[in-house]
Amino acid sequence: MAYNYDKYLRLEKMPTLWCWGCGDGVILKSVIRAIEKCGWDQDDVCVVSGIGCSGRFSSYVDFNTVHTTHGRTVAFATGIKLANPDKHVICVAGDGDAMAIGGNHTIHGCRRNIDINMIMINNFIYGLTNSQTSPTTPQGMWTVSQKAGNIDPTFDACDVAIASGASFVARETMINPKKLEKVLVKGFQHRGFSFFDIMSNCHINLGRKNKMGTAMDNLEWIDKITMPKNKYDKLSEEEQLNLFPTGVLKHDENAREYCDMYQEVIAAQQGKRDKITQDDFEKKI
Repeated sequence: MAYNYDKYLRLEKMPTLWCWGCGDGVILKSVIRAIEKCGWDQDDVCVVSGIGCSGRFSSYVDFNTVHTTHGRTVAFATGIKLANPDKHVICVAGDGDAMAIGGNHTIHGCRRNIDINMIMINNFIYGLTNSQTSPTTPQGMWTVSQKAGNIDPTFDACDVAIASGASFVARETMINPKKLEKVLVKGFQHRGFSFFDIMSNCHINLGRKNKMGTAMDNLEWIDKITMPKNKYDKLSEEEQLNLFPTGVLKHDENAREYCDMYQEVIAAQQGKRDKITQDDFEKKI
């Protein structure tokens, strides 16, 4: 099926500022296809992004967009969703943006189970600012801030999201765009906090400095460390070490959504106010 990507892009912003071979463009096109498959009107979609390579996402798409400060994507997206509960809010952040400075906001977005679609583009490094260690940088890898090799324990972002209460959690890579698109559609159609850990390559600021000289080398490495969940679950604990399962990792359709509960609070308070007004009126009579 042919897609009219131009309909969803700000063509005056083209070409993008992303490096040649960067996976962000593949993810952007997968998101566009998923939105079209969901049948969402462009005016009903708001894309919120922060700072970093992923932060440029909102500049290129022709929806309602908000380009926010570093780590505050979920905070802004929460306000937008509460004010406009009938709109579709997509939050795009990098692994540093989502798990470091923005980690607390991510946790509480998951905890509230508010109907936001959070896409974390995980390239394992602070790419835009020249290779500092991020919360997902594998131990032992060279970074500009840990030149002897990263000694920090790494986050499994999906484990963080599941433990924090997100009702939909999935992981995919940009290596298989059609598979990624299907997972995005499933998460977009879910009512509740949908968290996507999308692994992507940064061959410029991660790969070349860690013996992965080309984009393909970086992609082959991502392919080696990921495995579909149905295959991963059949492995022993020892075999699962240093592997990440892909696909839908959690899908709780019964979890209550935050905007729905918030509307109940509003209705209850309005009912109390109406009752007080009626009582005052009867007293005056």
